[in-house]
Amino acid sequence: MPIQDPLTGLIIGCCFKVANELGPGFLEKVYENALAHELRKAEAQVVQQQGIEVFYDGVNVGNDEADLLVEGRVLVEVKAVQALDSAHVGQCLNYMRGTGLVTCLLVDFGRAKIQVRRLSMNRRAETGDVDLNVDEVQ
Repeated sequence: MPIQDPLTGLIIGCCFKVANELGPGFLEKVYENALAHELRKAEAQVVQQQGIEVFYDGVNVGNDEADLLVEGRVLVEVKAVQALDSAHVGQCLNYMRGTGLVTCLLVDFGRAKIQVRRLSMNRRAETGDVDLNVDEVQ
């Protein structure tokens, strides 16, 4: 799938730089810090551990944190696992719901070749239903 958004293209390019330099085997925090550094070198605004309030029945029941928020509009969730699964996608979906943002990149540095999934939410105007698109980035 071609990258349609220049910002997600920049982030993905930085992910590949980090993966090529570090390789697999480090903790997620190492990749998060390296990616934040690489994005800042590219002059992107980056917030690490972006807080997300979680509401249930109108009551704040706790807080969560997304690994990175880039330019105030793209969430990035960093993993260092052998394979991404539906729980990781669910985590990103919850972050998007909690922040109101519509794009999240799920990045796994845990294997020799990084895996990147671009998640985007679209709300249908006529029904208010939400469609989730998940694309594997090569």
